[in-house]
Amino acid sequence: MSSAPVVRVQQGELRGTTDRGALAFLGVPFAAPPFGADRMRAPRPAAAWEGVRDATQFGPTSPKGPYPPQYRSLFTEVDIPGEDCLNLNVWTPDTAGSAPVLVWIHGGSFMNGSGSVAAYNGAAFARDGVVCVTINYRLGAEGFLHTGDDVANPGLLDQVAALTWVRDNIAAFGGDAGRVTVAGESAGAMSVTTLLSMPAASGLFQQAIAQSGAAAHTMGPDDGRRVAGFLAEALGVEPSREAIAAVPVERVTAAASALTEEVQTAPDPQKWGALAMSLLPFMPTVDGEVVPRPPLAAIADGAGADVPLLIGSTKDEGRLFSVPAGAIAAIDEATLAAAAGAYGLTPEDVEVYRRNRPDARPGDLMAAIVTDWFFRIPALRVAEARAGATAPTWVYRFDFWSTSYDGELGACHAVELPFAFDTLHEPSTRALVGEAAPQAVADTTHATWVNFIRRGDPGWAPYDPGSRTTGLIDDKVEAVDDPAGDERRLWEGVR
Repeated sequence: MSSAPVVRVQQGELRGTTDRGALAFLGVPFAAPPFGADRMRAPRPAAAWEGVRDATQFGPTSPKGPYPPQYRSLFTEVDIPGEDCLNLNVWTPDTAGSAPVLVWIHGGSFMNGSGSVAAYNGAAFARDGVVCVTINYRLGAEGFLHTGDDVANPGLLDQVAALTWVRDNIAAFGGDAGRVTVAGESAGAMSVTTLLSMPAASGLFQQAIAQSGAAAHTMGPDDGRRVAGFLAEALGVEPSREAIAAVPVERVTAAASALTEEVQTAPDPQKWGALAMSLLPFMPTVDGEVVPRPPLAAIADGAGADVPLLIGSTKDEGRLFSVPAGAIAAIDEATLAAAAGAYGLTPEDVEVYRRNRPDARPGDLMAAIVTDWFFRIPALRVAEARAGATAPTWVYRFDFWSTSYDGELGACHAVELPFAFDTLHEPSTRALVGEAAPQAVADTTHATWVNFIRRGDPGWAPYDPGSRTTGLIDDKVEAVDDPAGDERRLWEGVR
């Protein structure tokens, strides 16, 4: 242990370990345990400690339930008990350096995930000269309950607290606090675009990466109170923060998971309203203070305009939501027509998708439409909103086709993660990417992310509403102007 690295942060000394050639400091608290009087409220600073704190093991994870059944084989959850769950992990090439920093916000529908998932191991970033930080934040009702009181979005404030801690302490790990890129996927990307719009996050990062999630995914106060009412009803208490926070964490987590599973598998539009489309009962709320305005509107008015942004999606995001459940082959023409109509498309619009996929089943077409409604078009709306920004925006599309599920899963939601982190060696990634995923795709994707983090340029022309240049990523990067532009145009005035 005497040869293990030791650093001093504001709270005290930390002893780390080594991980695949990198120096790693794991389970480092950036805020106080969010329980007792602090439960479901804004985070407080972490306490100092005496002596040298061990930072060789991942810390406790935020309370959460399991993934819905159809996703459990694809996404391995890490569950570590303990109250000190607001912690982060750091991988660095050299504690004496001054390297650019990546801060990673995990996805999981604001209900699942943690910074200790194996696919997010930061050693490859450290190998390539980047200090990588992965964080936990509160999930579900613990982080995103909205009751209309004076507290809102504690989970987002956890992310701000982590970024603040990085600003104040990352130099001890060899990181440059003036060269921070915040990045995330799915709920993490929705968080990133929300952070871009938040005054509380201003100046805490200099660049951003949003993977498969964009500024469309927030809700208004009325929907927040609606969800709080459903949760309170399930728990048998009043729909107030105090009443819900008085219920044991395990019961609240289970009730929130049940609500999420309901809205993601069989939502009743009469009950859920707009949330039956978003599928996210717990997500950031536009409360007027923490999130003052809808993020897309704020971005269009210049919020985050000085922050270079890399944003995009996978080619076939929607297949994640139909293939594992076995639904893709069961979707018929009537179901396709009804779903397309609910998303705002006409039968003629559906034919545009069909002409581009002459061998597609109705389920394949529906997956393509879901991909655009939920992920691609919201990302492009952010890029369009930043057309007058002082900092450039780059758009990508990840095209690698996973062989998982007998080749049906394809370039689905989340498939790019082990390629971006260069973690194909982790056994838990194979269910998602297939048994023989090519390292060449990881080399290309990871290098693209590293180039952006280190040099502020992923390697192709920035996006503008004229050319709409997009980097298509597979085993190489191909720059294409306005890919699938005919389908993109169908959503003008719709999404």
